[in-house]
Amino acid sequence: MAEWHDLMGGKLHVYKRGDGRYWQCSTYLKGKEWRQSTKQDSLGLAKEFAEDWYLSLRGKDRAGILSTAKPFHVAADQFEREYEVITEGERSPKWVEGHKARLRLHLVPYFGNIALTDITAGTVQEYRMHRVAEAKAAAEARAKAKAEAAAEAAKKSGKPAEPPAKIKLLARSTLHDEVVTLRQVLKTAIRHKWLDHLPDLSPPYKSQGKVVHRPWFSPEEYIALYTATGEYAKKPFHERDRWCAEQVHDYVLFLANTGLRPDEAKNLQHRDVEIVLDEATKKRILEIEVRGKRGVGYCKSMPNAVHPYERLLRRAKPAPRKRVKGNNDKTSGETRFPQPTDPVFPGNHIKLFNGVLRRAKLKLDRDDNRRTAYSLRHTYICMRLMEGADIYQIAKNCRTSVEMIEKFYAAHIKNTLDAAAINVLRAKRRRNTTPDNVAA
Repeated sequence: MAEWHDLMGGKLHVYKRGDGRYWQCSTYLKGKEWRQSTKQDSLGLAKEFAEDWYLSLRGKDRAGILSTAKPFHVAADQFEREYEVITEGERSPKWVEGHKARLRLHLVPYFGNIALTDITAGTVQEYRMHRVAEAKAAAEARAKAKAEAAAEAAKKSGKPAEPPAKIKLLARSTLHDEVVTLRQVLKTAIRHKWLDHLPDLSPPYKSQGKVVHRPWFSPEEYIALYTATGEYAKKPFHERDRWCAEQVHDYVLFLANTGLRPDEAKNLQHRDVEIVLDEATKKRILEIEVRGKRGVGYCKSMPNAVHPYERLLRRAKPAPRKRVKGNNDKTSGETRFPQPTDPVFPGNHIKLFNGVLRRAKLKLDRDDNRRTAYSLRHTYICMRLMEGADIYQIAKNCRTSVEMIEKFYAAHIKNTLDAAAINVLRAKRRRNTTPDNVAA
């Protein structure tokens, strides 16, 4: 049973639930029920708190600043419930978890108790400044701790300490993703009529974004890369790594001649790949049924992708090593050749691939951008553009848009510029020097 007390002529109520420790207070004002915990276990102190609270609400009501809008965290909870159900099977679980993480770690702690109607363009800009300052302070603290640890280790070993690492600030894309999540929450509030309109969330003072080079391998660097992977496949550091080294070599050639994304290559099975004779070029190519971030699509490879794939078909995967009874030496079991339902690239060879990149000094491009397996897709697109391929056909074959290719690839390829169309010279007019036009 709850214990109940009326104050202010019955307009204010102080009560305590049966198993509760603190007294609660409530009132009905401006068409809404308002509740608040007094944080007091004494009835007298609870009544004093309740009266002050009630009078402050009345004062805000008279001043016109009493908001009945729902707080941000209510819309955030509603968005989480809706988004996961409505987009099931259409958005990757990792992307859905990214929204949840951004809400839990940053957005709800900052906007949580702010009324939805009070979130304006200025509020969002203050959030941007808060996040940049917060990330910078955290990065400086980590750098300081790392420098102190390095100095202590150098003091013990007698070696000179390493120079301090560059402080990594908050990435622009990270802040952009957080604002995207914020926009989705505010749109949820609009759908439920908790908010009338969407405030302007675009960053102020924004000039035209700098077009950056996506890390790729130039033709010379690509030759150096597959030469390095081929040499390591022939002479790995350990014999047990031979199969993985051969897989990485064919992985590099396969992705650079098909333009597949790394996740698409990971999902690829042998039954999705077919070697066919192209009628137009009279050369053998691969027809690939691709499953990835854009759903199901199709890809036609370059002829140079056929031989790496044939090697993948012929390469048996070594069975797990096991002990033979009565023999202390480990022996391998039976090998197994690829089956139609097997992945084309089983396992994960990121460490081996990065090791080859470092030894070949190809890990960083000239802008200090890190190259990854995704750079092989960028290499495919850039090389097709350099050879004069139709940009629309490249977009279809890579399951992307012409706009993306023009923005991130075509702007950097010199072959897309027509010198004959650029270096146009207007014919010079000859001066008429006949006697009639010459002054006496």
